[in-house]
Amino acid sequence: MSWHQTEDLEMVILPRSGDLGGFGVLRALPFVKRRLVGPFIFWDQMGPGEFLTGHGVDIRPHPHINLSTLTYLFDGALDHRDSLGTFQTITPGAVNLMTAGAGIVHSERTGSRQDPSRLYGIQSWLASPKHREEGAPSFQHIEASALPTFSERGVSGRVLAGSFAGLSSPVAYEWDTLYVDIQMHKGHTISLPPEAEERAVYLLEGRLQTAGQDFEPGRMLVIRPGRSLDVNALTDCRFLLLGGATMDGPRHIWWNFVASSQERIEQAKRDWADGKFSRVPGETEFIPLPAH
Repeated sequence: MSWHQTEDLEMVILPRSGDLGGFGVLRALPFVKRRLVGPFIFWDQMGPGEFLTGHGVDIRPHPHINLSTLTYLFDGALDHRDSLGTFQTITPGAVNLMTAGAGIVHSERTGSRQDPSRLYGIQSWLASPKHREEGAPSFQHIEASALPTFSERGVSGRVLAGSFAGLSSPVAYEWDTLYVDIQMHKGHTISLPPEAEERAVYLLEGRLQTAGQDFEPGRMLVIRPGRSLDVNALTDCRFLLLGGATMDGPRHIWWNFVASSQERIEQAKRDWADGKFSRVPGETEFIPLPAH
């Protein structure tokens, strides 16, 4: 697929391959020419993939600062544990939002392994605004039934964060954030209004046409600020609309740490190496600080 810049699209990001607890992922953010889209600073597509009996994802305890992790699944399940004492199984359609603040440690693992299982979803990070970077850590779980949905003329969706189509998500975040799961039947169109300052479309399944071009799955289309975007479904398709207000300054990112100052990153490195972060109840393993 060839692509050229248009009045409506700023760039197209082709994700690179990554690894998440022994499971292959497609990583679209951070990108060398685009570090953030609104507060979104990290974006992994997990799967779709299958595990044989006795196997699964094992993301051992690891630390975060000054960001929130947002996990959203289409298939399968993950068990979340953190240093607040939280245990929560996330299932398709629900949202897990863990806010690190000054520091939190968590793990994510496949639960029951008595049968073959599947995993398919998006793991994203949201940068915290400067005034909340060193706040208290917290955890939210919002069931799928509590998230508003819409369905009209071949287009349906779920509002995960922020407001869209007159609907507002109950997910409470500390920065203007937009996150919507949208499904379209072949031949239908949706217009994406410029309600958020920064926006992108991540095509998960199917093929769509926008800005005069055709796109395949695994593409993040960054929309120019202030532009409406008409999206046409060339096949049945599913995509995520993500974004929000421009962050209040640049962010440094290293391993699992995000901060508005490099000094804070260096302190977090020392704290993890020295065992100063809290432990996750029920966990005996951890991921050591990377050597690089």
